[in-house]
Amino acid sequence: MINIFLILFEINVIYLSFPSISPVFFSIGPLDIRWYSLAYIVGFIFAWRYIKYLASNKAVSHSNSINEKLIDDLIFYSIIGLIIGARLGYVIFYNYDYYSENLIEILYLWQGGLSFHGGLLGIVIAAIIISKLYKTTFFEISDLICVSAPVGIFFGRISNFINGELFGRPSNFLIGMKFPNADNQYRHPSQLYEAFLEGLLLFIILNFLIFKFKKLKNPGIISGVFLMLYGLFRFTVEFTREPDIQLGFVYHFLTMGMILSLPMFLAGILILVIKSIKNDTR
Repeated sequence: MINIFLILFEINVIYLSFPSISPVFFSIGPLDIRWYSLAYIVGFIFAWRYIKYLASNKAVSHSNSINEKLIDDLIFYSIIGLIIGARLGYVIFYNYDYYSENLIEILYLWQGGLSFHGGLLGIVIAAIIISKLYKTTFFEISDLICVSAPVGIFFGRISNFINGELFGRPSNFLIGMKFPNADNQYRHPSQLYEAFLEGLLLFIILNFLIFKFKKLKNPGIISGVFLMLYGLFRFTVEFTREPDIQLGFVYHFLTMGMILSLPMFLAGILILVIKSIKNDTR
């Protein structure tokens, strides 16, 4: 199947040099501020401000239950949920055998190892808690999270690229690049593919639905589209991304990223179908 995919999309490879960018953005004495840490900070600050903007914009949002206190608590709980979920997701999905014998190292966040899908589950739990505490609907909250999340995803993938990690498979189409932490082969900059699809393009699509078609007024649509498109984009890019070395291919051509993205895609379609049925029966 991979060979068929490559044949269908085979074009001349554009060979590019890997840019020499330090993973450290700046240092204060012994403290290093890395691009990856900065991506999380910028992502959450943007989400905090953008959610407040959307919630207060009555032209696109109809909810009166989303107030500033709720948003502040939502961001706080989401940060905790993301960190815990992303770490446990990596431990369980990507490196369980190692961490089951080295439990204390689960706490060594500075060594790296975070899972987007685990972080997503952590944020979902945070959104459920907030919806219960403030007696609002889950989808009103999740829609606001989903429309702002692609910005954090974009910066996160750019940081992966700068770090020279999570690089792609050997390239015979699109773009080829030699990564300093890999072998001497030209490989796909799959981090950039993900930054464009899961970050920039997804953000544009969701905001188009909000500002053109007022889809925040129908809670659940934005969440469904986010899950469906992220799952589709991630599944597709995984064909160019090098599988984690400790896992390899989980089943035939399937990687762990593909397996975890498929339920997202199906859940997104299910939400959209349910919302469509409910709208038709009104």
